[in-house]
Amino acid sequence: MNLTEARTRFLSDAAKYAELGAHALDTVVAFTPPEFKRNYAAFEGAMDAQPALFTTPNNGVPAFLTTLIDPDIYEILFSPNKAAIIFGENKKGSWLDDAAVFPVVEHVGEVSSYGDYANSGHASANTNWPNRQSYLFQTVKQYGERELERAGLARINWVGEIDKAAATVLNKYQNLTYFFGVQGLQNYGLLNDPNLSAALSPSLKAHGGVKWVINGVVVATAEEIYKDIQSIFIGLVQQSGGLIDKETPVTLAMSPESEMALTATNSFNVNVSDLLKKNFPNLKVVTAVQYGALSASNPQGVAAGNFVQMIAGNIEGQDTGYMAFNEKMRAHQIVPGMSNWMQKVTGGTWGAIVRMPAAIKSMVGV
Repeated sequence: MNLTEARTRFLSDAAKYAELGAHALDTVVAFTPPEFKRNYAAFEGAMDAQPALFTTPNNGVPAFLTTLIDPDIYEILFSPNKAAIIFGENKKGSWLDDAAVFPVVEHVGEVSSYGDYANSGHASANTNWPNRQSYLFQTVKQYGERELERAGLARINWVGEIDKAAATVLNKYQNLTYFFGVQGLQNYGLLNDPNLSAALSPSLKAHGGVKWVINGVVVATAEEIYKDIQSIFIGLVQQSGGLIDKETPVTLAMSPESEMALTATNSFNVNVSDLLKKNFPNLKVVTAVQYGALSASNPQGVAAGNFVQMIAGNIEGQDTGYMAFNEKMRAHQIVPGMSNWMQKVTGGTWGAIVRMPAAIKSMVGV
């Protein structure tokens, strides 16, 4: 039976089955001839799969469908801002002020021998007006409409992150000015105020140098380190004219690396920290990376080497000084664009206001 005969027979049988309620699909037009069953290649209407793929082979779904976005967002951390902890912080004036004066009064006079009619001797006061200049700095927050929505797909509050970034940038710079001031202005930091006394040099150590730590190893002995700190305290007592003694609350500021030298232990199993606590009960240690030596890993360090400062917080009820700002973070108006927004934020600094330089003594190169 050929194809024509198979079609004729199918049409005949289809009419019979239709009377009985059985209907073939419209796409069926004939029975399959016997020769088609033996020769598949001759059957042009076969619905078999093709022997080769037209599409690129794959073994699954798109990778992003099986990728988890952790909802816990981790932020890159920066060295802590320690200037205000070491020296305190005050707001002075406003962002309109370009300069500030800090009055200083010194009592002067002399006495003479008494006489009923004598009028010699006198008492007076001398005033000075040290001044400082402020420095305003700014940064700009920017974000676009599509940028916000794309960040939202990853569950990130993009505006919030930009706000945090602006606050971080301003605070980091503020902290830097507290230590080093602003070049070109009468704006100085705690480490370079011109009124501070000259820094001491460490004593020569048994290992041949003057440093406490070399390449991550404490090379100075506990006695040598303690004697250096003693020398700083003695210098502080001498230049304060007796206003400071071992009972005076003082802050010993140094780098985190230098602080590790305080763990050096002597032959009696007593370390430097133990000696300090016993002999200087009101001394506290505060660390900041700015006291470390300048290096590629510490670009805010001191070029002359590891720095140590001893600071008496106040004498006779007067603050030794403080870090000062005239604007912490002023947020200006939000400026809308066609599909974006911008906002400027501003800060202002006076640097470190050292009112009593005699209450601070330093050592460099430990």
